[in-house]
Amino acid sequence: MQSLVSIIRTLLPSEDFDAVGVGIIDFEKMTYEAFEAEKSPEELLFRAEPRIYFDLASLTKPLSNSLSYFLKKEQFDEKMLLCLSHRGGLPAWGLLPKLGWKEMIRSYQVKESPVLYSDFSALRVLLELEAKGINEKEICQKIWDKETIYWLDLPPWYPTLQNGYVKGKPNFREVHDPNARNVKEFCSHAGLFSTVDGLCRTLINYEKSTGMLELVKKDLSTHSHRFAFGWDRVEDPGNTLAGIGAGIFTFGHLGFTGQSIWIDPDRRRGHVILTNATKYAWYDKQGLNDLRRALGEKIWEMK
Repeated sequence: MQSLVSIIRTLLPSEDFDAVGVGIIDFEKMTYEAFEAEKSPEELLFRAEPRIYFDLASLTKPLSNSLSYFLKKEQFDEKMLLCLSHRGGLPAWGLLPKLGWKEMIRSYQVKESPVLYSDFSALRVLLELEAKGINEKEICQKIWDKETIYWLDLPPWYPTLQNGYVKGKPNFREVHDPNARNVKEFCSHAGLFSTVDGLCRTLINYEKSTGMLELVKKDLSTHSHRFAFGWDRVEDPGNTLAGIGAGIFTFGHLGFTGQSIWIDPDRRRGHVILTNATKYAWYDKQGLNDLRRALGEKIWEMK
């Protein structure tokens, strides 16, 4: 881990965000190692027992929609599978009304289309499950670790970091995503918070319950679409945010607030990197991406 600490000591001080959490998962042994680093006025504080709850943003998608697929495969028809893989033709995004948002999402016709990464597609999966009498949050909570929590359930004393602004005030504790914040009920596209420890344990539970590593690898090996059951893929191993050294079947997901999960099913290893990169703004992520690549490359080199 010392090499990862050195990278963070070099790169984090020049970034606008406050902290980074790193977890490395061994899916063969079903164990993990994790730590976090947080800026203080005098120095970087490193903790071997992470405590910060990060806004996971779009990591919510594979931890809800994709997990639901593996838990309830028989409930996923062709249209739901298209939405899960972002090939259902729904718009990428748009502001949802507080009232009538479900009707708005249901109004779109699902038809096979080129890949368009879409929050609305993720919400459509949630609503299709709801129409079948399945509460997605309830079934996923059985797999989520106790430190992986939807933002509306986050106790007020749990430590979070600033992520942007709400009505001109620094945003603490509330989800960064405006639609999840506006709707104020469970959404499958964004809204989960977690510690690094909690996310690592959640992913271990995920694999134990579903065997997703081999299932996703098999799907990636049989088609050229970008997504496999809602998980993103490494399309260019020589230039990827997962870090050089990622295998050709490595899959994962990014979160808008500066989060990432990457899993190599051949090595049966994975890593998570969590930050609050949107503390002030969202438009410049060069430093975040340099950090992701540097940490990822070093992690893949580790034995």
